[in-house]
Amino acid sequence: MLWIFAAIIISYLIGSIPTAYIFGWLLKGIDISKVGTGKVGATNALRALGRGPGITVLILDIAKGFIVALLLGNYFSEKITLMQAQNLRIIMGLCCICGHNWTVFLNFKGGKGVATTFGVLIGLALKIAGLNYIVGLLILIWLVVFMLSRMVSLASILAGVSLPVMTVLFKQPLLLIMLSILLFVFVLIRHRSNVARILQGTESRLSFKKNS
Repeated sequence: MLWIFAAIIISYLIGSIPTAYIFGWLLKGIDISKVGTGKVGATNALRALGRGPGITVLILDIAKGFIVALLLGNYFSEKITLMQAQNLRIIMGLCCICGHNWTVFLNFKGGKGVATTFGVLIGLALKIAGLNYIVGLLILIWLVVFMLSRMVSLASILAGVSLPVMTVLFKQPLLLIMLSILLFVFVLIRHRSNVARILQGTESRLSFKKNS
């Protein structure tokens, strides 16, 4: 079906919009993929560009996932069954996350996918029963770990570990459980260098001091 292929491609392209790179180029004339951690995401933008741009990038990266899972999902789900629509939203969300992590616009470099994943989950939670509780618990886990450690990476990893466990406990659809396991793998792969630094005790902690 051509329209399903279109939904997948559009979802990937929306996820591929490199917001951190765009802000780095517009505000400081830098290639953020060559600064700091080299990741094109909100945490690196926060460190390289400052609090305001970093938070803006975070919001926009979340928005990408939300737009794909909910709004774009609504458009492509008009003429199919509820179950088909649910599965299509999940697949579109995955494509959006893949776009963020491996954007076609930057030779398949990208971010770590946490913010965009969060946006996808919020969008899906408005359509899948019980997922809203999981999203709320993930936010709580992330915040508690971050406030105690000041490590974005550690908070993201532990939230990623919790996701597949919760989808099973809350009896979510099989495709969503499979997606959650895949997202957990994504989180580990994209944070493998962070895991090494955490184990070595050298992982950086986020500072809220305003950058000049």
